[in-house]
Amino acid sequence: MTGLEMIQQMGERAREAASALALAGAEEKNGALAAIAAALGQNTGEILAANRADLDAARADGMAPAMLDRLALDEKRVQSIAAGGEEIIALPDPVGRTDAGWTRPNGLSITRVRVPLGVVGIIYEARPNVTADAAALCLKSGNACILRGGKEAVKTNIAMAGVMRQALEKAGLPADAVQLVEDTSRETSRQMMGANGLIDVLIPRGGAGLIRAVVENATVPVIQTGVGNCHVYVDSPCDLEMAVNIIQNAKCSRPSVCNAAETLLVHREVADRFLPMAKAALDRYQVQLRGCPITREILGDTVLPATGEDYATEYNDYILAVRVVGSLEEAVAHIRRYSTGHSEAIVTSDYQHSQQFTRQVDAAAVYVNASTRFTDGGQFGLGAEIGISTQKLHARGPMGLEALTTTKYIVLGSGQVR
Repeated sequence: MTGLEMIQQMGERAREAASALALAGAEEKNGALAAIAAALGQNTGEILAANRADLDAARADGMAPAMLDRLALDEKRVQSIAAGGEEIIALPDPVGRTDAGWTRPNGLSITRVRVPLGVVGIIYEARPNVTADAAALCLKSGNACILRGGKEAVKTNIAMAGVMRQALEKAGLPADAVQLVEDTSRETSRQMMGANGLIDVLIPRGGAGLIRAVVENATVPVIQTGVGNCHVYVDSPCDLEMAVNIIQNAKCSRPSVCNAAETLLVHREVADRFLPMAKAALDRYQVQLRGCPITREILGDTVLPATGEDYATEYNDYILAVRVVGSLEEAVAHIRRYSTGHSEAIVTSDYQHSQQFTRQVDAAAVYVNASTRFTDGGQFGLGAEIGISTQKLHARGPMGLEALTTTKYIVLGSGQVR
C-alpha cells in the first residue's frame, strides 16, 4: 500500500469516526476517557517494554541525553499520562456550548455554538506522551485524530495507540477515533500535509525543522506550534536570589522542552553581582554558557563567545546564551529580534517595569517573577495540551479543549424569507 492510499483510507475512517463522535455526549466521552486511563495504567509493563526498545535504538543512533529524556518513560511518567486523561474528564465539555445568542427584528433566533473541528492530524517527534495527550483532548472535544509520531518513538506509540483503541471499542466508541500512522517515512507526512477534504487541521509538534516543513508545505490548514526560543530578563532592581532560582529552573528542570529558557538577559547594574551567582547554580548542571564580551569579562574565558546565531537558537540542551544589556528597552529590543513568540519572563521589583515588559513583549505567554516552564496546559489548568500555539489566529498559547473546537451558527425561524 502506498503512503497516499494509507492516508486516504485512514482519513476516510477518521471522518466516519468523527461523525459518530459528534453524536456522543459528555458522559459517553468521559466514560471512554476513563477506560483509556485505566487501560494505560493496566498495560504499563507493555508500554515500558516498547519504550526500552526505542531507547536502546536511540542510544545506538547517538541521541543526545536531553532528547533521550524526552523519549524516556518510566512507571511514574505513564501514571502521569493516565492521570492527565482523568483530569480532562473533570473539565467542562466545550462541544455544544452556546457562546452567544440573539434575536433579530424579523424574529430569527441566532445562536453561536461550539462544535468539533472534525479530523485533527498531529505530526510530532520523539514525545510519546503526545500520543496519549492528543488522543484524549481530541476525544473530549469530539474530534477524531490521526497521529504520526517520529521513528524514535514508534514502538512506544504503537503500544500506546493499541491500548487506547481497544479501550475505545470496549467503551462503545469507534476505535478509528484514534489512529496511528505506523509508517514514519517522510512520504506519510507529505501525504498528511496534502490530505484536503480528509484532515481538517494539521498540528505539528517538534523542532524548528519539522514545524517549518509542515507550515511551508501543507495545503491542509495548519496551527503552528512553538519553537521555544525563550528568554529570562533579570532587571534592576530585582531579588537576585529569586532570579537565580528562576533561571536555574527555566534552563535545567527539563532543557529539551519548548518552554525552557535559551537566553539569559541581565541588566548591567546587577550583572557583576548576579552573573557569578547564576553561574554557580548552573554549573551544578554543567550548563555551557555562551556570552557577550561583558559576560566573559565578568565570568572569565570558561564562557564561550556568543554569536548572533547563538541568540537565535533553541538549544534543547544544557546550553545557555547570555547577554548583558543597559536597559529594559534594550532587553525588549533583543527579545523582539530573536523571540519565537513562545514564553518570555522578567524578574523585577519595579512594578512599572513589569507593566512595560508585559505590554511590549509579543509572546503567547509573558511572565513576571516566574519561570517560563509554566507554559503548559496542565499548569494553566487546561488539562493536557495539544501543543503551544505561537501564532495569533484561531488559538494562541497552550491549546486545550476549546482550541480544538470552532463555531457554527444555529438559526431558528418560523418561515422567514428574504
